[in-house]
Amino acid sequence: MSAEKVRRGSGQGRLVIELRAGDKLLVNGASLQFKTRTTMLVSNHVRFLFGRQIMEPEDATTPARRIYLAMQGAYVCDDQERPALVQTARALTEAYIAATTVEGARQALRLALAEMEAGEFWSAMRRVRTLFPHDDALLQQPGEGDA
Repeated sequence: MSAEKVRRGSGQGRLVIELRAGDKLLVNGASLQFKTRTTMLVSNHVRFLFGRQIMEPEDATTPARRIYLAMQGAYVCDDQERPALVQTARALTEAYIAATTVEGARQALRLALAEMEAGEFWSAMRRVRTLFPHDDALLQQPGEGDA
């Protein structure tokens, strides 16, 4: 994956995103892939993910990754779809909390769940992502970037 660059624009609330050819961007549930290098200026509130932040459904192979995928969907979907995806993420998170014996994982999951419930999807997703190495070690799966 090529490197992406994000920086604040000169105006209030503006965000400049530089993407390379082949990069992906999820914007309000729509998946975009760029054929050429581009620079975008985002000046309105928008829910988006790009690059390595995006999880493809086929990559959701562990409990933490399935939670991340559900939270990702809830974050970028439209308002009508959000409650069902939040419920899916909640159910997956509660099941993981009940199943794990690792208190650190439980604590991270509880905090992620609280962040998601407060509408802080990005923070919740980032917290769940910290559990990927734990899941990989436990389930003996290759991590991100491994062949």
